[in-house]
Amino acid sequence: MINTTGATLLEERETIGDCLTGEKVHVALERLTPIVHRTPLITSTTTNNIVGKHVYFKMENQQKTGAFKFRGASFKLMQLTPEQLKRGVITASAGNHAQGVAHAAAKLGVNATIFMSESTPIAKIEATRNYGANVVLTGETFQEALEASLQRQKETGAVYVHPFDDYDIMAGQGTIAMEMLKQEDRIDTILVPIGGGGLISGIAVAAKYVNRNIRIIGVQSANANAIYKSFHSNIVQSTDTCQTIAEGIAVKTPGTLTLPVIRKYVDDIITVTDEEIASAILYMLERNKTLMEGAGAATLAALFAYSKEIKSRHCGLVVSGGNMDIGAMPMIQQLAQKKNFPA
Repeated sequence: MINTTGATLLEERETIGDCLTGEKVHVALERLTPIVHRTPLITSTTTNNIVGKHVYFKMENQQKTGAFKFRGASFKLMQLTPEQLKRGVITASAGNHAQGVAHAAAKLGVNATIFMSESTPIAKIEATRNYGANVVLTGETFQEALEASLQRQKETGAVYVHPFDDYDIMAGQGTIAMEMLKQEDRIDTILVPIGGGGLISGIAVAAKYVNRNIRIIGVQSANANAIYKSFHSNIVQSTDTCQTIAEGIAVKTPGTLTLPVIRKYVDDIITVTDEEIASAILYMLERNKTLMEGAGAATLAALFAYSKEIKSRHCGLVVSGGNMDIGAMPMIQQLAQKKNFPA
């Protein structure tokens, strides 16, 4: 159920370890504005009528590389010294962070090595290679790819660009919230997909810096819900498996840096099923001619599932990405039929 009490806010001048602040996100916005797309904020009368709210979709599926990750990766690389850049960068990714880092590295002429699980959609693997990165496929899950990349980093001395557990990454992602609120200042609630927590951490800090009354609600897949369980129990919890169509948010363990930020700034976290996510993908494709990947569709799935509990008049949804393997559409259709959603 939705938590209607809200999270306790820090005073505006307080920070999380003096490392992630609204001011930092504002600096990131100024530096990223010349190189990232100011993605559109679109509305849908049909969606508004279904949920009884004004709904605003922040279309990060139209960002460079097809997802929001280019923001955080670019801002992170901007913080590196020439000596660090010369050593190259390394990371692990479910796909979108890989493309973001690869593209940002290519812009700077930096060597990038990306570890990805063997189950990563082919489209994301090929796109990453096309940006010039060295792709290493290993393991069945993101977690296994992450562990392998950390080991390689120790061997090579390359700079590690973590997909979410990094304050510079969070600040870059947080620029989405500042853009949204410039595009529509009536937004009172923002729904954000959660994997490791970098996106929602940046958005929550940025949004509450602009307007402390904005509610931030995170959305996880019910099959990859480590942060959901950790948030509601006050105990750090992991998941044994992460089998979900929303592979972009399939993370087994909460971030060490992101979880404290989430606990302080996020108002609630909810989960959605794969069937609900699949139905949201088809709905957006049919009604708005827009392709969302599983992670990007999670927020719309949550709005449909919890529309009565989410007390909002002007609700923003972060559509985090659109890099979906088209070959998965038959499975998406099959899952969606089980839900027949929205009702």
